[in-house]
Amino acid sequence: MSINENLEKLSNACGVTGRENEARELMIRLMTPYADEIRVDRLENVIAVKKGKENAPKIMLAAHMDEVGLMVKTINKEGFLQFAKMGGIDDRILPAQKVTVFSRKGPFPGVVGSKPPHIQKEEERKKVLTSDDLFIDIGAENKEAALAMGVAPGDPVVFDVKYASLGKDVVMGKAFDNRAGCVTMIEALKLMEKTEYTIYAVGTVQEEVGLRGAGAAAFGVDPDLAIALDVTIAGDTPGVREFDTTVKMGKGAALTISDSGLITSSKILRWLIDSAEEEKIPYQIETGLMGSTDAARISLTRQGIPCGNVSIPTRYIHSPVGILSLKDIENSAKLTVAAIKRVSKYF
Repeated sequence: MSINENLEKLSNACGVTGRENEARELMIRLMTPYADEIRVDRLENVIAVKKGKENAPKIMLAAHMDEVGLMVKTINKEGFLQFAKMGGIDDRILPAQKVTVFSRKGPFPGVVGSKPPHIQKEEERKKVLTSDDLFIDIGAENKEAALAMGVAPGDPVVFDVKYASLGKDVVMGKAFDNRAGCVTMIEALKLMEKTEYTIYAVGTVQEEVGLRGAGAAAFGVDPDLAIALDVTIAGDTPGVREFDTTVKMGKGAALTISDSGLITSSKILRWLIDSAEEEKIPYQIETGLMGSTDAARISLTRQGIPCGNVSIPTRYIHSPVGILSLKDIENSAKLTVAAIKRVSKYF
């Protein structure tokens, strides 16, 4: 399938951090044609293996499957759901969002509700409503009715956003952080018809709450090198200063010099940059952003694993809907494959 088709399927899937089941099953199906074996580890990371020569160096690709979302916390007597945020979400975007609650009896639509502005006091209208002040309305008459629908504490809640095309190469959808990285990893496997190295393509869990899956997977795989495939902030929208980031959508993959969890080694950076330039693949450089990726946790596993980032510029990450260029995914996959071809030249 094409990049567009894979991204649509993965974007529309439910995979709130800690509840990645649906996204993982889809990843298994999409990676199977390009892998020699696939397994799921104890933390429920999915690991696809593409075998190289015997005793060849091991290279790990990591793309987290989880998305930011909500989780049912309690159900009050009137049948409204209180919730917890799963991952970093700005409270300002939550009111009036359409959501889907995934209960044991199936998905139910709902809306994030709040006290109407018409009956708020003036000082209330000036304040940002926090998630503690909000609730999810699923139309239940009372708590008993909500329970009869199968809703229970711990149920994942995703934003109700469907994938759509905005132009030839530009698309919008839910959970691009980090289903875009997952699609990049699938496309890289597809482009690597043969490899002398053994590739471990890992869909990781619980990245949004502390890079948890990547650490467990990297410890088990024990690779010689790794590349984290993720998204990054596209700074080409109003209000973003060039000082904040120069990365733009549609201008190629972003290679990270440093973020709050990783300072990429000069050797890794040279490897990625040279690979892009030698094959004329567009790329961008970013540095100094807050936040981090699976690369931070992988790099500190065992005795240390050399690791870099290849990221897709994406607008509005950690919100209900993102926008990106499919060309950036394509070029990120090409860059990943180009770098793997050149491993022996640098390591």
